[in-house]
Amino acid sequence: MLLRRRRIVPRSFFGRSLLILLLPLLVLQVVSAFVFYNRHWEDVGRRLALGLGGDISVLVEAIETYPDGPERDWILDRARHNFSMISDWREGEKLPASPPHRSFGAVDWTLERVLPEQLAYPFHFDTSNGEQVTIRVQLANGVLEVTAPRKRLFSSTTYIFIAWMVGTSLILLAIAIYFLRGQIRPIRRLAQAAESFGKGMQVVNFKPEGAREVRQAANAFLRMRERIQRQITQRTEMLAGVSHDLRTPLTRMKLQLAMLPESDYAAGLRGDVSEMEKMVDGYLAFARGEGSEVPVQVSLQDILEEVAEDSRRNGADVALENVIGVQITVRQHAIKRALTNLIDNASRHSHEVYVGATRKGDIVEITVDDDGPGIPKAQRESVFKPFFRIDQSRNAETGGVGLGLTIARDVVRNHGGDLLLGESAAGGLRALIRLPV
Repeated sequence: MLLRRRRIVPRSFFGRSLLILLLPLLVLQVVSAFVFYNRHWEDVGRRLALGLGGDISVLVEAIETYPDGPERDWILDRARHNFSMISDWREGEKLPASPPHRSFGAVDWTLERVLPEQLAYPFHFDTSNGEQVTIRVQLANGVLEVTAPRKRLFSSTTYIFIAWMVGTSLILLAIAIYFLRGQIRPIRRLAQAAESFGKGMQVVNFKPEGAREVRQAANAFLRMRERIQRQITQRTEMLAGVSHDLRTPLTRMKLQLAMLPESDYAAGLRGDVSEMEKMVDGYLAFARGEGSEVPVQVSLQDILEEVAEDSRRNGADVALENVIGVQITVRQHAIKRALTNLIDNASRHSHEVYVGATRKGDIVEITVDDDGPGIPKAQRESVFKPFFRIDQSRNAETGGVGLGLTIARDVVRNHGGDLLLGESAAGGLRALIRLPV
């Protein structure tokens, strides 16, 4: 029941607001029409039918009093002029056993109820003619046929009332939609600004507007954006200072080691210093993943071809398969860094790497498959932790420092996407990047 109701209710704020306006308006119209019909149409229609029935009853009594001669003709002529009825006396005729077909509309229903109150004789009526109503009354010596204009039983105020009610409702609805769109527009702009900021894009020319609550939400978004940007800047500046402070003693250590004679002890120290340098560089690259690079619109195919070519120069066997040429807005160098990390990680533990790209609606999916041993399912989330390495015994020359996947996911998520690991069709690991177009 709840799921069905959710399917009926519009999903957009504009649609739900419009529904809130429409439902009371429709209920008001239905109730007003029902009350008007029951009170106005029933009372007015009944009185019009009573008036027509009374005129016919007077005509019947006059004919019964003067069954023939010039008096009857005079009575029929007076009915035509004074009652707006065309009367015809049919001597010796009988009414058929079954009445004519009726549409059982409002006029039929009213005549069916009211005429027996005025006529004490059998009668039939026919409303099939759109402009006229024919009533036949069975008298002792024949049938009196009376044809009266339909307007004697119909009040145009019903249609006028409905037309005014519907017309004014449509005007009010149009005004409501116009002003409602004006209230929805600031909310849409706020959503677009939040989405752009979530993808790492610069939000320019955005200012709070609209209702008070919308302005409060917009001001909260601006304050949040300033805090996040300030934290990112502080982190980058702090790590830049740390980098400078760490590189100085590392450089001195390298110079001192270069002056030492060759020995196993000196070789071990050189390896430790080299690993420390790589760790510092890797951590700085991870911290600068949210740098100040401006997003630009580029071809995804061009980016993948450049990254694949660079990896081939470094000895990796990379093949591009089913790559689409869609345009995406990204930080070009950051995305290249993420793809390079994934391809290098795959080529380090496999023989061949396959890179593909497809589009599914508003999402672009980039896959990096390899034919290596893969990663156990239980550890696929752990490998995204900084400095996590599955094989703790591997040295930095063969296994890196454990930041490649962390940097890749950090870059992808800063673009509003995600990076997932799964099983490859080639038998190894699949890295799946999902980015919004």
